[in-house]
Amino acid sequence: MNLLRQGMRAVVGLLLLSLPLAVQAHIASNGFLRIDADHGQIAGSLELAIRDGELAVGLDRNGDGKVTWGELRASQGALEGYVRAHLQLNGTAGACALQFDEVRVNDRVDGSYLWLPFTALCGDGGGASRTLRIDYSVLNEADPSHRGLLTLNAYGGSQTAVLGGARGAQVFELLHPSAWSAFTEYLQAGIWHIWSGIDHLLFLLSLLLPAVLTRRGGRWEAVPMAAPALLNIVKVVSAFTLAHSITLSLAALGVVRLPTRLTESVIAASIIVAALNNVFPRVTEGRWRIAFAFGLLHGFGFASVLADMGLPTGARLVSLVAFNLGVEAGQLAVVIAVMPVVYWSRTTLFYRRTVMPWGSTAIAALAAVWLVQRAAG
Repeated sequence: MNLLRQGMRAVVGLLLLSLPLAVQAHIASNGFLRIDADHGQIAGSLELAIRDGELAVGLDRNGDGKVTWGELRASQGALEGYVRAHLQLNGTAGACALQFDEVRVNDRVDGSYLWLPFTALCGDGGGASRTLRIDYSVLNEADPSHRGLLTLNAYGGSQTAVLGGARGAQVFELLHPSAWSAFTEYLQAGIWHIWSGIDHLLFLLSLLLPAVLTRRGGRWEAVPMAAPALLNIVKVVSAFTLAHSITLSLAALGVVRLPTRLTESVIAASIIVAALNNVFPRVTEGRWRIAFAFGLLHGFGFASVLADMGLPTGARLVSLVAFNLGVEAGQLAVVIAVMPVVYWSRTTLFYRRTVMPWGSTAIAALAAVWLVQRAAG
């Protein structure tokens, strides 16, 4: 029991100590790589967050904490050299030489991105290659969590993939991409998104922390058996899954759309509501209703990732289902990993009087910072 108590203390301590870092890292580090290969030509662009460009080549030349347009333009040569060293394309005829246009800026929901257009010369085969090998190692050293979201358009078809990390180089069939390849890529993208999307996980965690407790006499008490706790967990997770699956599908298929800033702001607000409900309980037995109501908004957040990746022509339904299954698999893995520890610690005063109130307060404080950031753009 002492070991368990020490483990829970460590969890709360890490949560409180990592608050400043999490404020900066609440949105995963993603690059956006677009490649168009058709009839003897390959062109494309790479988008990196300004903060990631700073990690890569040091854009802030005067060290004042801001990157100006002049500093970005002055870093053109360094950016080109870095991208050439960390992005290699190989067609059927051999390696492709990248030639860059002037760097530009694109604004996304999580900040400004540098946008570096390029063309690729791939030997005599050019863009007529039947395959394209892509080796993406951007920020592997500085930020191993970084991933590149690829959109590859070739001969009327579209493919997507998640690049980087330990996966190494990937080879893509340009003429006849397989539906199975699209399924596996979107499945992995869904898993990666839920694991890197700490805001979605904190919302779910806030609703699950009281799942092993019951409210009596104005106090939290441990549930006597596993069955009520398991039922609470299943109800919350099922409601959240059903809700975000509905809106993810509607948004991805273009039936319903919401402004990204509104969606991201409401997601932050939902975490505040769920976390503060643990400190000042208003909804105890019906937390699944909170999970469903706000889960609808979280679905639009998941859909924003699909909007960046795009649904490939000819495999839209397969890709949508795969991405959603990936989100559910990643979510279930986290629940299975966390909830046994939570259940076995439910009888301790430390869990009821420290983890519940102070852990929930830390989550609410972090989400409040996100709300301000997102609402202000």
